[in-house]
Amino acid sequence: MSMLDQNEIDALLNAVDPGDEAEEADDVQMIFSRSRKDLDTVEIREYDFKRPERVSKDQMLALETLHEAFARNFGASLSSFLRTIVEVRVAACEQMTYGEFVSGLPNPTSYNLIQPDKLEGQMCLEVSPLIIYPIIDRLLGGTNQDLFIPQRPMTAIEQRLISNVLRRGLDALSEAWESVRELQFEIVAHESNPQLVQIVPPNEVVMVIGLEVRMASRAGTMNLCIPYNVIEPVMDELSSQSWFALSRSEGDNTSVDRITDNLDQTGVEVAAVLAETTITLNDLSEMKVGDMIVTSKKAKDPALILVGRESKFLAHVGQHNGNRAVQIERSVTRGDRVQSRFQDK
Repeated sequence: MSMLDQNEIDALLNAVDPGDEAEEADDVQMIFSRSRKDLDTVEIREYDFKRPERVSKDQMLALETLHEAFARNFGASLSSFLRTIVEVRVAACEQMTYGEFVSGLPNPTSYNLIQPDKLEGQMCLEVSPLIIYPIIDRLLGGTNQDLFIPQRPMTAIEQRLISNVLRRGLDALSEAWESVRELQFEIVAHESNPQLVQIVPPNEVVMVIGLEVRMASRAGTMNLCIPYNVIEPVMDELSSQSWFALSRSEGDNTSVDRITDNLDQTGVEVAAVLAETTITLNDLSEMKVGDMIVTSKKAKDPALILVGRESKFLAHVGQHNGNRAVQIERSVTRGDRVQSRFQDK
């Protein structure tokens, strides 16, 4: 078989009629079209094979809702730990390749590898130095005024301090994942340069939950990177219908029990109001030992018991085993006119 030279190839290409090409293209479009519509009005979106979308929109919505609960719990835990108001909110939830995620991170930063106990593989939690050093300064008694953010890896002492904060974050993360599956998370490694850590291939799809952490006048970002192959066994449980149904049936009971246990340990102030009256400042300034204050209440009338400055009971005041005590007579009903001035405080 003889090969065609370049002149013969050019002659064959020039012999093709452009009109025939257009007509053939129209036929092909109609063959692959399910309905005979005007193709000019059909929306065509580009698909990037380098960034395949392996997670559905419902599952991404479920992930975002799940980590919104994590953000609220983590913010409350940090506020009590740091003795100041800390706000944590979900700023973004998207899927990308691991290479794109790592390339967008600063260097140095706090890059932590997280191991879920019942899943294969590891996750990543990256915390920006813009919020790490204000937290460390707060833990050491600083005021965050004129705080300099150093461009260096954290020292061993700083890493130890921030580990206490991250541990509370993992507890909040485990609590948020209870509605899908009971998981315990553990930090297995720390790194300052994200480019040196490769938990999955660069083209592997990961879900990135971007959070914003704000404390007083300081703010920074925190990114949770979840590779798809790590949570692939629980992806079916992350569909919007099954996840919300599970959270209503089981999550509500767990939350109610937890809130009830916490309320049972809460202390409240209880006070007994024997009697009330009104005197002038002049009478008050001239009072001496032995003077008597006259009220309109009879000695046999029950005292008003205030719980948290709210009228709750009528009781008689006395002693029990040498201690002051009140004996409850009955609860205050809506028709009782027992308003106390102490309730206005």
